Amino acid sequence: MAPSNRNASIKAKTHFFKNLSLATVLEGSGETASWTGSKIMATIGPSIHDTDVLASLLEAGMVAGRVDLTWGPLDFHRNSLHNLSEAMRRTRRLCSTVIDTMGRELMIRGQWQVNDQGYPWVLGRNEVQAGQSITITTRPEVVATESILPIMYPKFTKMAQRGDTIYIARYLVSGAESSSLYLEVTDVSEFDVVCVAKNSAVLEGLLCVFHAERSQGNGLSNTQNELPLLSDWDKQCIAALGSEFEIDFLNLSYTRCAEDVREARRFLHGLGMTNTKLLAKIETRQALLNFQGILSEADGIVISRGNLGLDCDPEKMALVQKTLIQACNLVGKPVLITRVVDTMVNTPRPTRAEATDVANAVLDGVDGILLGAETLRGKYPLDAVRTVASICRAAEAVFDHSNHYEYLMDAAFEAMAQAVARGEDDEGDDDIATQMVANGELRDVAGGSALAGSSQRASFTTAVKTMAKFSMVASSNNLASLTKDPSTGMITSGSTGGLYNNSVLRGTPYLSKLESIASSAVRAADKVRASLIVVYTHTGQTAELVAKYRPPMPILTLVVPHLVNDGLKWQLEGRSYARQCLVSRGLLPFLATPNSGEALLEDAVKHALRLGLVKARDQVVVVQRVHEDFCVKIVAVADNGTGIERDEEGTLSKSSSLKHIPSYVA
Repeated sequence: MAPSNRNASIKAKTHFFKNLSLATVLEGSGETASWTGSKIMATIGPSIHDTDVLASLLEAGMVAGRVDLTWGPLDFHRNSLHNLSEAMRRTRRLCSTVIDTMGRELMIRGQWQVNDQGYPWVLGRNEVQAGQSITITTRPEVVATESILPIMYPKFTKMAQRGDTIYIARYLVSGAESSSLYLEVTDVSEFDVVCVAKNSAVLEGLLCVFHAERSQGNGLSNTQNELPLLSDWDKQCIAALGSEFEIDFLNLSYTRCAEDVREARRFLHGLGMTNTKLLAKIETRQALLNFQGILSEADGIVISRGNLGLDCDPEKMALVQKTLIQACNLVGKPVLITRVVDTMVNTPRPTRAEATDVANAVLDGVDGILLGAETLRGKYPLDAVRTVASICRAAEAVFDHSNHYEYLMDAAFEAMAQAVARGEDDEGDDDIATQMVANGELRDVAGGSALAGSSQRASFTTAVKTMAKFSMVASSNNLASLTKDPSTGMITSGSTGGLYNNSVLRGTPYLSKLESIASSAVRAADKVRASLIVVYTHTGQTAELVAKYRPPMPILTLVVPHLVNDGLKWQLEGRSYARQCLVSRGLLPFLATPNSGEALLEDAVKHALRLGLVKARDQVVVVQRVHEDFCVKIVAVADNGTGIERDEEGTLSKSSSLKHIPSYVA
């Protein structure tokens, strides 16, 4: 079906601060480091390879350890994961294990030697002056010099043409260091690409090549390299490490389209790694053009801002980042960003721009921060983790959770209202929701009166049911050239002028009723000013849906192990799901014993008391499965601060059960 010319736009989410007093902003927070909602993923390299350092990082706030297959031998990465496992055992803290692929990376061939940790360092140091002629050659016998750089991809000359911009820099640099070199192509022959240096630079370390997209607007004019999504090296390492360790996430470098994600998933399933989730890295304009499909297939998104910033106009990067985060928030999938405190590779304190960048990302709704060179080869890895965690906590304290919640509800209602107006809504059991909108019946979740001040808003239940429809709309397949309509203030994209194409509304399913329970829990927690939400889950899905609404209180996630049958044997699953919850903002996962009922809830509240998350008389909202139903209930912490408040007979004191619905396995 050809795309519809009718387009819907939605207002971008804005930040609101309830208190504009600078005196309040500047006073100490008195915070403890027991909980940070935003997540920190650290890249394991020579700087943090040691078990003691990894243990310190876990205590400082690191929740995911990433090994990068782009550089380093298999034994080094194997030892890294072994040391991470030992650090987890020593600190009694969960940590996700992440493998980042090399994929379609283009690299300059150089000479290297291995240090005492088993990590290879590239030898040589070339100083390049602005205006100097540099030749990138595909000839395999050439050794790198100051004027000739041998590239490892034999078809590079087929990609380049006169006038192209080529960027060469040390792996994991921000673009501002002295090792960043911008080249302009002046001539192309069978084996050589002749360039002129646009700036002076010092080239050292592992050098990577990025061929910037030459086109503007919505198209792609560059010839893309023909390298596979997963190199032979990637496959070898994934198979080897996956057989020895429980790998929670695979970061897919240079993801271009939805089929890339499907290909990676088939490969993992072939290895028996069915529990490993996929995080697609958005690094190029091509990924932006195909973002709808990528977001639909992937389990989460990593905005790789280093390469993406080279492929997009500088003035568009803020819009691109905010829109990607907004789309991920709407569908409830975790999103992380890279390249935030690059200067902390060499300094113990970030620049004001970097600190502001981290805080703004948290206010935009990002789930986590991925640290690269800061922890891989940085001089201050522990300071970097502590600093980012502190900035995140400060931003979370002023995040307008209520506005975010209302934004999701309003977005869902707008999508449903537009679908109803065009008569495009699906038939079936959920058609009652359509009729409620059409008839103007705005009912609360409990069947009561309309929400206060919401004469233009759909009912709570109706709104959450439409979120899936809007999610498909928000996952725009064209984010490459974002603009703002001056007459409406709407963010739009593409030649049609609309970021969100209504044609994708057709045929998309309603959200499951499980999300209705999740959003009800967040609303209940806000109404009673709860200090904690406790969620029982098997796979983490229920907790992730609760986290989507960004409640201000921690979400203590009790991952209850369950038996599964792979066709050959029964096994107990749960640990991997608990670790995977660590990348979703606001979740505090714990692997529960198979115990059930009041004893498990009592243990959870006592643990929250020990962590300082709740105190006596605080309210706790619980999302729990009762027989074949899910329910939301509210309990109170006992006056003496020792557990849950109980009556004289020893049973739970009066609790409020808000909603029961048919069970959907979490």
